[in-house]
Amino acid sequence: MITKFRGEEYIMHRYGDAPIITIDNFPVPSKQVFNCAQTMYEGKTVLLVAAIYEKPNKYGNGSGIHVAMSEDGINFDINPEPLCQTRDWTGNKVLEVTDGWVIDPRITKIDDTYYIVRPAQMGTVGPAAIIEKTKDFKSVEFVECVALPSNRVPCLFPEKINGMYMKIDRPYNPCRIDESKGGDKLDDVWRAGMWVSYSPDMIYWGKYRPLFYPCLSFANYKVGPTPPIKTKEGWLEIIHGVYKENREWCYALGAILLDLEDPSKVTHAIDKSILTPNRPYEIEGASPNTIFSCGAIVDEELDRIRIYYGAADKSIGLATGSLSELLSELKKNPVKF
Repeated sequence: MITKFRGEEYIMHRYGDAPIITIDNFPVPSKQVFNCAQTMYEGKTVLLVAAIYEKPNKYGNGSGIHVAMSEDGINFDINPEPLCQTRDWTGNKVLEVTDGWVIDPRITKIDDTYYIVRPAQMGTVGPAAIIEKTKDFKSVEFVECVALPSNRVPCLFPEKINGMYMKIDRPYNPCRIDESKGGDKLDDVWRAGMWVSYSPDMIYWGKYRPLFYPCLSFANYKVGPTPPIKTKEGWLEIIHGVYKENREWCYALGAILLDLEDPSKVTHAIDKSILTPNRPYEIEGASPNTIFSCGAIVDEELDRIRIYYGAADKSIGLATGSLSELLSELKKNPVKF
């Protein structure tokens, strides 16, 4: 187990000593309750919680995304009916499964509409990414498939940039094995990073450009995005970083800044994790040694950032911190690459 990044908390601080949502307080019998989208709606904190059910639900689905709402950001009422579930969005059953991975949502509010981006598993090909939208968190409408396999984590900007919609992707490659280590899949030697793309209508995307690849002390293998947050210092990106060593992994959270006028440019990056697996519920689980977030919630008036994160793909924890402290630390670290 990789332990080198554990230590005192840095910028982000856990709420209590236990996760705030677990399989024990989830309204549907589930094996996993984890990575959640997060936003505010009518003054309430909203989480879109991914669940892997103990058995297929009444709709025949093995996974789903549920709405959890809270007045205080701590105690959540969770809808037992999934908001997002398997749908036949292709209209063409060319593979055995076309939407079998209803997890890991990202959410972005644009005007009065909340856009949900989530993976849709394409059989053995890997996950494509689709957009659904809602205005009330009671029903969703399919928008379009916006990323080819394998790309499971596109994140939309909350406003147009120079007249265009913009998103951050994290494409990843077929596994390339280091045969000198025995040919195990954990010897995959590809690196996965983030790209940007643009669209006039949120349907047709292009002008793909690389944005950021693993180059941090806690991320030597993968980095991935969350929906960007606009601040006075730039676009704040909470990222996950994966460190790989001796066939083991550590998923932790970091932060970078993108240029306000041209978010295809990374301006600052902290070469240290702002939240690293440290507690037993983050170290042991379905995906050991993992802290993973699909977003963050910022309140500039309260000088607060909240991150609801998946802990070892088993439960959901909460970490809070000072927004100004995070931005101050970022501004001390201009990019050097």
